[in-house]
Amino acid sequence: MMQRAKWARAFAIASSLVLTSCIYNRQSAVDPAGPQAGRVDTLWWSFFWLLGAIFLIVMILTVMTLGRRHRGFEQEPLAIRHKASDETESQLRRVVTGATIATIVILFVLIVASVGTGKANSELQQKKNPLTIQVTGTQWWWQIQYMNSDPTQNLTTANEIHIPVGRPVQIRGASNDVIHSFWVPNLNGKRDLIPSRITSEWIEADHPGEFRGQCAEFCGLQHAHMAIWVIAEPQAQFDAWMKAQLQPAAAPQTPAQIRGQQVFLNNACMYCHAIQGTPAVGQNGPDLTHFGSRRGIAANTVPNTMGNLAGWILDPQSMKPGNHMATVEVSSTDLQPLVEYLESLK
Repeated sequence: MMQRAKWARAFAIASSLVLTSCIYNRQSAVDPAGPQAGRVDTLWWSFFWLLGAIFLIVMILTVMTLGRRHRGFEQEPLAIRHKASDETESQLRRVVTGATIATIVILFVLIVASVGTGKANSELQQKKNPLTIQVTGTQWWWQIQYMNSDPTQNLTTANEIHIPVGRPVQIRGASNDVIHSFWVPNLNGKRDLIPSRITSEWIEADHPGEFRGQCAEFCGLQHAHMAIWVIAEPQAQFDAWMKAQLQPAAAPQTPAQIRGQQVFLNNACMYCHAIQGTPAVGQNGPDLTHFGSRRGIAANTVPNTMGNLAGWILDPQSMKPGNHMATVEVSSTDLQPLVEYLESLK
């Protein structure tokens, strides 16, 4: 009775974990939001059910074999030796040969399915009017550049990608330091970003939504805090977003924002960060032209709130140890205006 109760508790715990994983699916390879991820999802489940069935068959045969040997030991003395007959040897050879052939066939089918999925996921390059985005991994944040044949329409932002629903998007990957890996599982598989090389991946969203991504290659101390968001939206909404992002930074409107801009430009901030429309043209850190419209701070380590921003400015190491942002000496009277100015950049 107690043994049955233990199994019941174990089943309940396992079921709750499965249900939790189904609910919390904002970053999931089995919750596809586009054709590439859909193919990966189909491939994954095909592997799961096929290999699961093989595992089950092997376990059943193992239990049956152990049971037969156990009964044999009870019926006969251990000292008795049995020599297999020619018929038994022939049966064993047939079983081993059949199992070997089945293994080769199964592996061949899995390889063909994997290669076919990879080939199908690269066919977007044949479609017209793709959107090209360069994603550059840097310890520990993402630089996002929208490429256009007209240089005046090029856009640089950070840690967020906006894409139109139903339009193919080419992700050109690069790295400024070590190997990173771009992975938004709801849209496609992983793609390594390698220094001195350009890699390519195609994504396409089939419905609006916000999809979390993550660096999937260990890249240093803050690898786990290198997240990215992909926001898929209707074409008209994307066009409006792009138009707004191409504008220079909003001019400060209040005395506090004006003071905050002066604090930013008179400190080391401007040497690492760029704000279009101001003298700040730094390239070492994320572009802050429209910082106030972003969802997170420090590659989405924490939500973008005034309190979190103030804490990040005063002591970035306490929020994200090991990051490369310099600590800026800002007085208590200057901190609030600086935060208000940065949050006004929408």
